[in-house]
Amino acid sequence: MTMPLSDALRASFEARAPLIARLAAEQTDAYRLFHGSVEGLPGLTVDRYGDLLLVQTFHRPLETDELSALEAFYAEALPGLPLIWNDRSKSNSRVLNPLTSEQQIIAETPREFSELGVRYQFQARHAGQDPWLFLDLRAGRRRVMQEIAGKSLLNVFAYTCGVGIAAAAAGARHVVNVDFAESSLAVGKDNAKLNALPIRVRFIKSDAFAALRQYAGIGQPKVVRGKRMPPFPELAPQQFDMVFLDPPRYARSPFGVVDLINDYPALFKPALLATAEGGTLVCCNNVAQVDREAWLAQLQRSASKAGRTVQDVEWIAPEADFPSPDGKPPLKMVMLRV
Repeated sequence: MTMPLSDALRASFEARAPLIARLAAEQTDAYRLFHGSVEGLPGLTVDRYGDLLLVQTFHRPLETDELSALEAFYAEALPGLPLIWNDRSKSNSRVLNPLTSEQQIIAETPREFSELGVRYQFQARHAGQDPWLFLDLRAGRRRVMQEIAGKSLLNVFAYTCGVGIAAAAAGARHVVNVDFAESSLAVGKDNAKLNALPIRVRFIKSDAFAALRQYAGIGQPKVVRGKRMPPFPELAPQQFDMVFLDPPRYARSPFGVVDLINDYPALFKPALLATAEGGTLVCCNNVAQVDREAWLAQLQRSASKAGRTVQDVEWIAPEADFPSPDGKPPLKMVMLRV
């Protein structure tokens, strides 16, 4: 660091003051307070989720004096909000640092927070590693809410279904969330219950490839190259006004391989075919090393091969609590009119 941690925390907090005021006016009390990769300490993040502060470390654990500086600064800047530190610097990004018994109770207590007037559940510690809502995706959820009234949405790799819940709250006529993890969908169902949604949202436990191929009309065989596929829900072909695609960097299953660096088109094609003519496909890529223009060109070529034309392109940038001095944030979100 080129400056003491407390000074870096203060500079980031002061820089966010206008944003925090705007978010509060929009009924949002969840945002990134410190983005260490560009604000002074790579690998350190500080996020507010309602009435709790979540500190995460990814490159190395905090030193004792660093943790003390964090606790002292936020006790003054945001009094009354407990601070929980999750050290994820070991292999597989698993949370391993012990907490006191009092901190453990705080960390495992279910809480609620608000984003753009939509309520979500949060726990600082749970069976998984990642927080239940990714804050850098707020810009994407905001854009979906602006577009979705009266339309249908397919939310793939839905995780805890934040995009789908936001869409339903904003007036979508039909919302389907697809994820392979029952535990993530369970949080999504709880999120739905927190909000007086005007429609009944669907939650489908399925491999993304199996669901997308069926919705796209390609179909998912039950036997591939002589091997029986794991069970999957049977879905009728259906096209949606909007498809939101937010895959992980890499994942392998019997149905296919998710590879955001080398083979995004494997997912893109069935997602495109599940998007209605004149509809919108929102694609996300969270790999920093992927150049956004090269990625976009790849998507456009893939669309052309599938017989569809990209009519319009709109980039969605993460909001000001995720600063990017070079204008190239790791999370790339692009809205394609197809």
